[in-house]
Amino acid sequence: MRWLTLYARSRQLPATLAALAALAGLAALARLGDGGLGGPRVSALLLAAGAMALSAGLGGQDLALERTAALRWPPRRAAHVLLCAVLAAAVLPPGPLALTVRDSAGLTGLAALGAACFGRAHAWLLPFGWLCASFVLPPAPDLATQILTWPLLPPGTTPATWTALTLAATGTTAYALAGPRR
Repeated sequence: MRWLTLYARSRQLPATLAALAALAGLAALARLGDGGLGGPRVSALLLAAGAMALSAGLGGQDLALERTAALRWPPRRAAHVLLCAVLAAAVLPPGPLALTVRDSAGLTGLAALGAACFGRAHAWLLPFGWLCASFVLPPAPDLATQILTWPLLPPGTTPATWTALTLAATGTTAYALAGPRR
């Protein structure tokens, strides 16, 4: 069991779980209040914050050690991203289930893509940047705007669902095959 403890510490799991607990408290407050706090903006904001907190664990302390280990890393990395998405969706369910699952998968995929492109320390940039852009853009019925504002669209919106699935698959694949950037 010592290896599991060491792995959890190297992936900054205690700090990540503390951040998720704080976000879960905010999600509970969002559900209690009905002054517009339970809308898709709050849901997307909480899930993006969860994905950003979980992105700290998308790489260990020594990247060279991870690349030279005798373990097959791609399946473990893919499982790690999947576990992050499930954990964010389970701990932070402020909105409808379909919206929570879609946004959790897409935002976690963005964090994984950020880890593969920019490294663990800057993996949070992609979910944060995409969410900021979606908050600024005015809603419009055209396809480009629906793709850019997918975290804020209601569940069942086809472009939002496909964008989230594409980001989840792309981010998971990139992170699983390449690992975090140095």
